[in-house]
Amino acid sequence: MEPIVERCCGLDVHQGTVVACLLIGGAHQKARKEVRTYGTMTRDLMELRQWLVEQGCTHVGMESTGVYWKPVYSVLEGAFELVVGNARHIKNVPGRKTDVKDSEWIADLLRHGLIAKSFVPPPPIRELRDLLRYRRKLVESRTAERNRLIRLLESANIKLSSVASDVFGVSGMLMLKALLAGNATAEQMAQLAKGQMKKKVGELTRALEGRVEEHHRYLLGRQMKRLEEIGGDIDQLEQHIEQKLEPYRREHELLMQIPGVDWGVAAVMVAEMGVDMRVFLSAMHLAAWAGVCPGNQQSAGFNKSGKSRPGNVHLKTALVGAAVSAGKKKGSYLKDKYYRLKARRGAKRAQMAIAHKILVAAYHMLSTGKLYKDLGESYLDRRSETQVAGNLVRRLERLGYEVTIQRPASAP
Repeated sequence: MEPIVERCCGLDVHQGTVVACLLIGGAHQKARKEVRTYGTMTRDLMELRQWLVEQGCTHVGMESTGVYWKPVYSVLEGAFELVVGNARHIKNVPGRKTDVKDSEWIADLLRHGLIAKSFVPPPPIRELRDLLRYRRKLVESRTAERNRLIRLLESANIKLSSVASDVFGVSGMLMLKALLAGNATAEQMAQLAKGQMKKKVGELTRALEGRVEEHHRYLLGRQMKRLEEIGGDIDQLEQHIEQKLEPYRREHELLMQIPGVDWGVAAVMVAEMGVDMRVFLSAMHLAAWAGVCPGNQQSAGFNKSGKSRPGNVHLKTALVGAAVSAGKKKGSYLKDKYYRLKARRGAKRAQMAIAHKILVAAYHMLSTGKLYKDLGESYLDRRSETQVAGNLVRRLERLGYEVTIQRPASAP
């Protein structure tokens, strides 16, 4: 196999060191090799950049190892054609393994064009991605704190979660604050219910008749304060995300037209896959990258596994959540498709299939700029009208009915 890159460098990146192997040579020449080791401080990385520029290097390849490649990428960005490869795809054959050998292997693969380039979004999208991922961590932390608070209430035999659908709604928070103060009876706390919760005053009274000790109130106070702090952090973070989303406002609003895609899911989609769909060869490649399509493992004519790949975990999680919401959207095509698939394949496979459809729709919308057009819940019935009508007739005949169907004269 002939080389296709004349001057390239392979980097073996670690937390404290970067081993660089520079290969220089034409297609029919033996490459000249030079190996150097640098630190990972900013000054050291600038020296690496300067050396590669002086040597006329055009391509630099590295593995996507943890987060250690990111500062190296940011320093070298703009000066070279950077190739970040999947570590599993460029793993060397078993044998002697050293940092120098790894850098040589990466450089040799890069020289022959054998490293698939991973998608690395531009800096503004990377900043938005960091913000959205941190928001997810805060939301998960708030959820964990809420679960701890509910377990604390259960230990005090306060059965508020058994009566209220949302313990942390307006009514629930008023009752929790009264419970923390400790100067109200169960009847008085139940009277704090608002809206539809007023219908459950009797049940709330019984649920709030627990044995709340001093240490329960102390822990409850700490947990409610923590929830308030996390909520404030999330609000401030979302305001900052709104500012970062401003250049992508049109794409963000476009994605929110898809059933199940709310503000948060649309923001995650913009941050994880960007708005320029030309970086993906097709919608199917995007689905495979996100991990929302079936796996493909076939050998000797047998399919070994259809399990989906891990893909982009953050995007995949958001899409599956959107699929669950889309399955509840009345009158939509996605809801009808979800329940059809759920009956045959189960809920999890149905959710993954709907997540795939949402992503494909997003790809075409961002590629063309067109609005989302819902096919409607009767689309699948219209698509196979004869088959649906025949099935319904046979079901009625099995029940003992004589059925004759006729289309109205006014029907098309």
